[in-house]
Amino acid sequence: MTDKTFQFLDLPRQTPRTVPVQIRVLGYGEIAGDFAMPHASGQAGRCIDCGNPYCEHACPVHNYIPNWLKLVQDGRILEAAALMHETNPLPEICGRVCPQDRLCEGACTLEQTAFGSVTIGSIERWVTDEALRQGWRPDLSRVHETGKRVAIVGAGPAGLACADRLRRAGIAADVYDRQSDIGGLLTFGIPPFKLDKGVVRMRRDVLEGMGVRFLLGHEVGRDIEFGQLLDDYDAVFVGTGAYTYVDAQLPGRELHGVHDALPFLIGNTERLLRNDPPAHAFDFHGKRVVVLGGGDTGMDCNRTAIRLGARSVTCVYRRDEANMPGSAREVGYSREEGVEFLFQRQPLAILGDADGRVRAVRVVETALVDAGNGRLRPQNVEGSEHEIEADVVIQAFGFLPSPPDWLRSHGVALEASGRIATGINGALPHQTSHERIFAGGDNVRGADLVVRAVYDGREAAASIARMVLA
Repeated sequence: MTDKTFQFLDLPRQTPRTVPVQIRVLGYGEIAGDFAMPHASGQAGRCIDCGNPYCEHACPVHNYIPNWLKLVQDGRILEAAALMHETNPLPEICGRVCPQDRLCEGACTLEQTAFGSVTIGSIERWVTDEALRQGWRPDLSRVHETGKRVAIVGAGPAGLACADRLRRAGIAADVYDRQSDIGGLLTFGIPPFKLDKGVVRMRRDVLEGMGVRFLLGHEVGRDIEFGQLLDDYDAVFVGTGAYTYVDAQLPGRELHGVHDALPFLIGNTERLLRNDPPAHAFDFHGKRVVVLGGGDTGMDCNRTAIRLGARSVTCVYRRDEANMPGSAREVGYSREEGVEFLFQRQPLAILGDADGRVRAVRVVETALVDAGNGRLRPQNVEGSEHEIEADVVIQAFGFLPSPPDWLRSHGVALEASGRIATGINGALPHQTSHERIFAGGDNVRGADLVVRAVYDGREAAASIARMVLA
């Protein structure tokens, strides 16, 4: 009888097949396929249960990864899904958008060998999808309703995770969001080829089934005063994200054909949700597109531009590939779809023609020098300036939180960077300087991973429950 501990010796790492490049670039459908049950079980069986699960430590929500891999190996899908939800309120979403190569899979013991890591992310995604298809829902039959009520401002990943955990504690959760649907950037920022919007709608169904109430199209500060929330609820969680895009102050950024990444991605997604044809601003057919920035948002812009018919897409980044902040998987997908990368190039200016339209980007080559903080710093190389021809330029330099004025007017302390200060002076984790206001996600961390926003929402709910149920 074969020892399953060494199954990785006979069964190589496999991921679900992706849609062929020549087909996937024609539309916005998710490109990753699904495991079938035997493949998921076999891949889960490659886990060696190493005793000190580095994958679990590297996961921001500290998923019980070896435990649910064993359940999948044994075909116990519904139990595996339930265990996933013990640590992660949004596992089907994290399975799609997490950079597993930098987190759990990157820390897998097998990744340090020639055998390759366990395909944790693909299994997580498949298990949750399959369990929901089979009718699995969170079991709240033993939850005791406490009569306490919490308002959540923002229906992004932090707010959704907070709502999930509050309902499990018997606390009513009302979620306010200015958008017409839940998800925040999960719905309106991340392109459908990474995260199909039906997945977010399914999560809404699950949360509403748990008793979460969504008040959409309600902008706090415009449609309802924040003070009213404090009057009506026992506590408030603020998960308003980071939507202020970094302006590198490049000369020429006002030229026709220059886009900032977030408005570009949101505008295109809203167009797709309405099933509208590409407007003039999104007609890239035959155009040379240059994307400035090497993070995951930059990769989203690369791949969206390809689908909008660009003649060429060039991604410019000031460091080398090894120092890119974006997921290696997303970089690989961009390459497969025809994106060219120019590393160690610092943009200096966007150049225009006589009609005020973009014609090129002026860049300078960089050398990487030791900055003394563990990351190499790009230094411009004298005499290396040159131009990259372009018809469209997309700036993807990152995002900053922009806390609303109503937070300040209620005495919530902010850090110098504009982020909301939490957990200071003996406060509970995620509690602000106002005793009944809690916060988490990108408005506290700055622009960060979805899974870290999920963690913040989960932990903030624990702190809220501790306070209101004391």
